[in-house]
Amino acid sequence: MAEISSPVQRMKLRAFDVSERTTRLGRRSLEQRVTRLRSRAFLIVQTAVTAGLAWFLASVVFAHQQPFFAPIAAIVCLGGTFGHRMRRGVEMAVGVAVGIGVGDLFVSFFGTGVWQVVVVVAVAMTLASLLGAGQLMITQAAVQSIVVTIVLPNPHQGVARWLDAVVGCAIALVVATIAPSSPLRKPAKLAAQMLRELAGTLDATVEALRLDDESAADRVLERARATEGQLGRLAEANSEGLAVVRHSPFRRGQLSEVQQYADLLVPLDRASRNLRVLARRTVTLVWRGQHVPPGYLELIDRVAGGARAMAVDLDEGRLPVQARDELVAAGRTSAHLELSHSLSAVAILAQTRSIVVDLLELTGLEPDEARELVPDVD
Repeated sequence: MAEISSPVQRMKLRAFDVSERTTRLGRRSLEQRVTRLRSRAFLIVQTAVTAGLAWFLASVVFAHQQPFFAPIAAIVCLGGTFGHRMRRGVEMAVGVAVGIGVGDLFVSFFGTGVWQVVVVVAVAMTLASLLGAGQLMITQAAVQSIVVTIVLPNPHQGVARWLDAVVGCAIALVVATIAPSSPLRKPAKLAAQMLRELAGTLDATVEALRLDDESAADRVLERARATEGQLGRLAEANSEGLAVVRHSPFRRGQLSEVQQYADLLVPLDRASRNLRVLARRTVTLVWRGQHVPPGYLELIDRVAGGARAMAVDLDEGRLPVQARDELVAAGRTSAHLELSHSLSAVAILAQTRSIVVDLLELTGLEPDEARELVPDVD
């Protein structure tokens, strides 16, 4: 190819490169937003329905005219993982009680105004702090004291407002217990997504190595680094799932099964770390113009296939045990591959073998058992 010597040509080439990169990042950002919306769809529907139920119960059963504290309390209580909702419910009820009590008292004696707001907020937050409150309870005490002092300065409604908040919290906890946000299915789905992404990244690694494509290798590294966010979402889903089965009388029989899915987090974390190291070595190797033996690429292909098969198991509600034999065979084959003269190529082989061990742990093996099934290199 002719050398590009014209400054204008070089500027056009750089502009095209920047435009392509921006388009790629924008597309990835949109995909991430859609994925995030899908993951929150159940919580959105659950929260909306719960807010409506809280309003209905407070207005119809207790005959309160404007029970807006009920849906507000329900939304706040549901605004987190299940394990936090019990604490949120208690903090919300106590915080509202403190705020309403202080606000009603000041309105009765001093009316409303600037200095009353200053004093009311300070006193409400101080009392909440003395009660050993968390940040939510302190904030709620301050917010409700302002609402009572400025928006609805009616000292005769204090008990009704507090009762509305209790109703909202109670409805939120009941709904979360009866219809939790997929405590068993969600961790399995997230783990399956991670395994598919791992397989796709390994496929991209093989492609970059075969083509000696520096840009492709850079994209592999960028893709591998993105798994950290997935791990955070999986850890949160595991915590919620375990909290649900421990607190819900309808789900306690699923504790052992949910714990098995939660145990996938550690080997998935290790596999992600090894994948990032492999990706960095891929970038270095391609940049130096070095190559890996064909057997290394075949091994990576086999590992990617194993990860993809494990994802299918998880999607279908099974623990990922079906790919164990194939992974064991891949590990044994890796022990007989000839070591390359390139340090980066040897590192890629080592990281691939480590990922095999991590995936074997995902099939239910103990770490020692998994390591024994991947023999030392001859």
